[in-house]
Amino acid sequence: MRPLQDKCDPTPYQDVEALFLSDIGKPIQELFEDFDPVPIGVASLAQVHVGMHKESGKKAAVKLQHPHLAEFCDIDMEMVEVTLGWIKYWFPEFEFTWLAEEMRENLPKEMDFVHEASNARRAMADFERVSTSLYIPDVISATKRVLIMEFIQGARVDDLGYLAEQGIDRNKVALELTRVFSRMVFLNGYFHADPHPGNLLIRRAPPNSRSPYNFEIVLLDHGLYFDLDPELRINYSKLWLSLIEKASPETRAARRKYAELVGNITLDLYPIFEAAITGRAAFEGTWEDEDSIENTFKRASSMIDMLPQTVEEMEAIRDVVINREGLLISVLDVLRRVPRRVLMVLKLNDLTRSLDQALMTTHSSVRIFLITAQYCMTAVWRDDRRRIQEEGLRTYGWLGSLRRMTSCWWLFNNDTARGYNGCAGIHSENFCMVARSSNPRSGGGISSSCWPIDLVMAALQG
Repeated sequence: MRPLQDKCDPTPYQDVEALFLSDIGKPIQELFEDFDPVPIGVASLAQVHVGMHKESGKKAAVKLQHPHLAEFCDIDMEMVEVTLGWIKYWFPEFEFTWLAEEMRENLPKEMDFVHEASNARRAMADFERVSTSLYIPDVISATKRVLIMEFIQGARVDDLGYLAEQGIDRNKVALELTRVFSRMVFLNGYFHADPHPGNLLIRRAPPNSRSPYNFEIVLLDHGLYFDLDPELRINYSKLWLSLIEKASPETRAARRKYAELVGNITLDLYPIFEAAITGRAAFEGTWEDEDSIENTFKRASSMIDMLPQTVEEMEAIRDVVINREGLLISVLDVLRRVPRRVLMVLKLNDLTRSLDQALMTTHSSVRIFLITAQYCMTAVWRDDRRRIQEEGLRTYGWLGSLRRMTSCWWLFNNDTARGYNGCAGIHSENFCMVARSSNPRSGGGISSSCWPIDLVMAALQG
């Protein structure tokens, strides 16, 4: 599928000229100098040209939608809906009609470049005060089918030759990608849903860069974003923390509890949902009938215990898929039950995992999970603080609220400062939930990990 990212057949140049006249009302020559008629990339929805934008004086990337795309998309969606309807009629257990509904809702958004420009500006604002290697090109102008943005010279993020030539550490690139998308999901609640390598460039950091490293990660194609409401975002953070925590009866119960809150997942479907999140075989103790399953490899009990995937594990997964009665139907049931936004988060997980593999990193996957845990902890701590601000004074008074705020701050700050020690402590009954992990200052870039007493008092006062 890689050619569909940037190597499709281009729209002829005369059609490009006609598109400019119909959508902008001006010929290309009035808007640009040195407009290159040969596109630098052609994807399934659009192609990109380069030109010098006269009004702004900037070298610009000009994204042009294929002119006849809308009519073909209508036909394609009709065909998908009819096909899925017939599948449902003949095989009721194969329920895929939700896929057509997703296409109907999201494809028009991806085809509206004004919407894409708005997404890009919001994502820029979300990272405005953050020390990050993420760079989002400036939007110069946008119509529904023509998007003009700042041109960035770089290579695909998975171009290992370029990384080596530029002296860029691919391990640091992988960790930064984890930080960027963890911040989007767990803290911002607004995330780019299609970060495949064709939408990610990398370049050496220019002199005025905010990046803490010698590179910048340039995020392109902002047509598809999803938001997570605060309750779903916090519950998803707690689910991740429970998956990272060392296994125990309490932890396993917490995993199932948050899986139900996040994905409408019943107990019988939980093992499949867990495997979808981790991308690995279910953890030890996850299947209720585990004694009947032949284990040819050592199962992890949490994400922290996971070793690199072995041939034996991959074969075991294939055997379960082939031989476990009703498993395929259960997988389809999970896809049907899970909210669409959570499905997009799972897709994002898969894409970031594949990026880590494409970069051929040499670090342990545990480092990725620790960074994720830092952002999950911060999300939960901020929610605790918010609830104390909103409910504490009314419920507990000044002294009780101060005691609870200080207790939450101390647990959060003290546990992260001590460093990761192999387990995460979940304290979820009232306001506090803490995962012991590595210090965010050592690589997470999370500036909210310390809250001295004067800030605690200020927080109580709002």
